[in-house]
Amino acid sequence: MLIASPPIADILAKSLSGLDLTVAEGICLLQQTDPAAIAQIRDTADRLRQRQAGDTVTYVINRNINFTNICEQHCNFCAFRRDADQPGAYWLDWDTILAKTQDAVQRGATEICMQGGLNPAAKHHGSTLAYYQQLVTTIKSAFPQIHLHAFSPQEIAFIAREDQLSFAEVISTLQSAGVGSMPGTAAEVLNDRVRRVICPEKINTATWLEIISTAHRLGMPTTSTLLSGHIETPVQQIEHLNHLRSLQQRAIAEDYPARITEFILLPFVGQDAPPALRRRVGRDQPTLADALLLMAVARIFLGNWISNHQPSWVKLGLAGATEALTWGCNDIGGTLMEEHISSMAGAQGGTCMTVADLQGAAIALGRPYRQRDTLYGEVRGSSQANRPHRLPHPVESGT
Repeated sequence: MLIASPPIADILAKSLSGLDLTVAEGICLLQQTDPAAIAQIRDTADRLRQRQAGDTVTYVINRNINFTNICEQHCNFCAFRRDADQPGAYWLDWDTILAKTQDAVQRGATEICMQGGLNPAAKHHGSTLAYYQQLVTTIKSAFPQIHLHAFSPQEIAFIAREDQLSFAEVISTLQSAGVGSMPGTAAEVLNDRVRRVICPEKINTATWLEIISTAHRLGMPTTSTLLSGHIETPVQQIEHLNHLRSLQQRAIAEDYPARITEFILLPFVGQDAPPALRRRVGRDQPTLADALLLMAVARIFLGNWISNHQPSWVKLGLAGATEALTWGCNDIGGTLMEEHISSMAGAQGGTCMTVADLQGAAIALGRPYRQRDTLYGEVRGSSQANRPHRLPHPVESGT
């Protein structure tokens, strides 16, 4: 077996002893190019994954609903957004949203993941918050059993600004309407120098952290993400992970009723992103090797505090996501059934997976699998480990 150099070995031994790495130690791991060091990092991440999350590969049956692509912002990596008068612009009506939800429920979904563009016309529903409330109650009134994983911190900030409300008022109202958890998207990279380049109109780092922490204080669980592989540096990647770790540590120290449930790496996909950013990044697709190393280091850096780690099969493909299960990840994600944001940027992983596809990732590695709910709990009546289960053929998504 290849053996890493002593300094790397010392850092990895520290992590295996149960201690948190420093920022400097995390940066050191990410900067490794020697195959021996990378092999040891992978091995350590896999051992920690087994210790912190177990061998069972989890997955969720869910549907993604991007309810509008009309957006006031112009993020430099986004090929999804449209102005209202542009070709391809859409805003789903209530009947379409209900039809998509009903289809998902019939196919076994326990979760609807719902995000969309920042559409200024939402305020014409009486107020912007009133539109989002109706979006939630339309689904929950018809399907009270479904878990709504909905609305990023950017959407929370948009509603608060439009209606002159506090973040807490917006989150509490949506929570009362039926939102069960918040996607930790719109984080991109939590470094304002990077954000000024790739998403200059989005909320800054401090605001993103404030909204997530407010959600935890109010009892709304969140996920966490990192958009990687564009202009950010290893130092900025570790700084981002350190922000996430600090958020979780604060939630635990202050005994907030909710916390971060998972970490998801989102490698940059720029095949159809705006040309200026593609030129600056210098490539259109994520490098799998870079993503795998970052996922391994994320497990080592975050695992004591955030035990569930998920790759993105949309961005990496199922083969890449399956490989990530040996680099520190324990969850293979969801069926999604449809996905527009990454696929419109040029992601080649597809927009829908069957349950059998996701189970197959675990089977290929000789590991058990388990259907979970959004918050990593058991699903009553779900198929148990190693019993194949396949969704009906996916319907076409009409947007």
